[in-house]
Parts: sequence; structure tokens; C-alpha cells
Amino acid sequence: MSQLTIMVNGIKVCGNRHEPLLTQLENAGIKPEYQCRNGMCGACRCKLISGAVTQQDALAFIGPNEILSCCSIPQQDININFDYQLNINHQSAKTKIAL
Repeated sequence: MSQLTIMVNGIKVCGNRHEPLLTQLENAGIKPEYQCRNGMCGACRCKLISGAVTQQDALAFIGPNEILSCCSIPQQDININFDYQLNINHQSAKTKIAL
């Protein structure tokens, strides 16, 4: 499995090119908001600062440079930003604060 870096609101986590971004963030102890997990509601919307993702078809509205974390799979190192304070489990060994 090829590894990549996901920067989310200043937090660096290890990721992959196989799972949806929302799942990877949750596995790393980061808990973005979501409701449907299938691109209908838009609650998991975030801003793609840099990098590239493959995004499945979704019905929720997204603006320029926005992605839905439930429907997006990173294709390279990415930097994303949520417009709110994320709930973070600091006990997770996969998460480390970027210096």
C-alpha cells in the first residue's frame, strides 16, 4: 500500500490512495463532521489547498477548490482545511501535530 501525507488544519497524518479521506481521518483520530457518508449532505465539505483527489459523484453542492471528504480518495500528498474546529483524539498513535 503506497503511503502519502495528509495535512488537515495543520495536523499531519499518514494516508493512502485506497480509502475515502473521511475514513482515513477517522482512523487517525480526527473526527470531521459528517451525516450521510455518500455525498448527499455536504457536511464533510472541506477546502483542498494543494494536491489531488479522485472524487466520486456527489449530489451535495461544493464550491471551487472544495471536496467532500466522504467521497474523495487522495491521489498524492494533500493539504486540506475544514472551516471549523475539529474533534481530535490525541491518544491516536497515527496522528502527530505538525511543527
